[in-house]
Amino acid sequence: MGDTPGPHDAETLIRTLYAEHGRSLLAYATRLTGDRAAAEDVVQETLVRAWKHADDLTTGRGSVRGWLLTVARNIVTDRARARAVRPAEVADVVDKPPVQGDHSESVVNTMVVMDALDHVSAEHREVLVQLYYRGRSVAEAAKELGVPPGTVKSRSYYALRALRAVMAGSEAEVSR
Repeated sequence: MGDTPGPHDAETLIRTLYAEHGRSLLAYATRLTGDRAAAEDVVQETLVRAWKHADDLTTGRGSVRGWLLTVARNIVTDRARARAVRPAEVADVVDKPPVQGDHSESVVNTMVVMDALDHVSAEHREVLVQLYYRGRSVAEAAKELGVPPGTVKSRSYYALRALRAVMAGSEAEVSR
């Protein structure tokens, strides 16, 4: 080998580094990240950086193992800092199902209903909001509104009838 390793020499160096330090580097990265897949990415990035700095590693100054472990730790730290300042990645959000299909029709329908609700009386609107938007039972809505359950039922009936009439008028205007 000369002063600056060629591409062939650098590849040989990386293979040698992986053979000699790969397992311990992976174990160290796994302890730091707590995730085997992330640790494998860290090891890969560490070896890429070793390949880029092959000339520094072949000079014989310092410990190669120490250099690799320091680089791995720095990569983990950099990724943690980057994750802290970025919004959550899609893969990190497990509790929400993936978005499927086009929801624009649902959004338009909601907007039409909300507009139609503005055209019914306040009492009818309150009942519909309690029953359909907040998902409350008749008894819960009655308690919240301070009226008997029978009143909630009748207001719901008349509110839905009024809402249908308003929406039928909206559809007639749209079709003109």
